[in-house]
Amino acid sequence: MEREGLFIQSIYYGKIGSVVTERLLERFGQDGSFLLRDSETVQGAYCLCVRKAPFVYTYRLSHSTSGWSLQDSGESLRRFEALESLINHYRRVTVTRVGIVPLIAPLNKTQIPDSICEEFLYLEMSSGSSKT
Repeated sequence: MEREGLFIQSIYYGKIGSVVTERLLERFGQDGSFLLRDSETVQGAYCLCVRKAPFVYTYRLSHSTSGWSLQDSGESLRRFEALESLINHYRRVTVTRVGIVPLIAPLNKTQIPDSICEEFLYLEMSSGSSKT
């Protein structure tokens, strides 16, 4: 992640679970708000999470020697050198064969108070979460 630019770093929330992700997007986002987090089940993969009320949609992003792609997306030939290129591509297109929810507003983690994230993390650890 350290090789990624400031944009990716601003939307990368690290090792948060799906419960915290949903609460952050529900409380601070709007339809089309998105963030990036570590996959809970696939080491080295990331999840691109997008709010479209009343749901949060999660898309796994995987890396191979030929670049980044949406995992099991149906657009398997479409690869990008960097995560930012992949995200910017899907921000520009309005309709895809993948059916990805439109990426409109990045949820910049610097806009969210640290105390809120800590509160959500505590709630997630107390209640458990599903893995994505």
